[in-house]
Amino acid sequence: QLQASGGGLVQAGGSLRLSCAASGRIFSNNGMGWFRQAPGKEREFVAAINWRGDTTNYADPVKGRFTISREYAKTTVALQMNSLRPEDTAIYYCAAARSSAAATTTRGYASWGQGTQVTVSS
Repeated sequence: QLQASGGGLVQAGGSLRLSCAASGRIFSNNGMGWFRQAPGKEREFVAAINWRGDTTNYADPVKGRFTISREYAKTTVALQMNSLRPEDTAIYYCAAARSSAAATTTRGYASWGQGTQVTVSS
């Protein structure tokens, strides 16, 4: 299972750090990613990291503001979000990829966490 945490309410320009911890099955050999879904919109890719932690991918809207990393023997994945904007408001989901790569589409992921709400006020 994947457990996401760290969401909350923050003002525009602020920062949040999301964390995703794996329990039960170990995902240390899988790529990991973060996606988000705003009300009325489809789930979209945010960031991904490969199994070794040396390759990352980011969606264009978050490049330069968000950083994904792996911690704790690669079983925890963090998403540091800086310079947050109101358009970043969404439920954020962590997921484990079907492969060891930093996949960028939802089809590339087999296991999903429950989501954590991020709200950015203007």
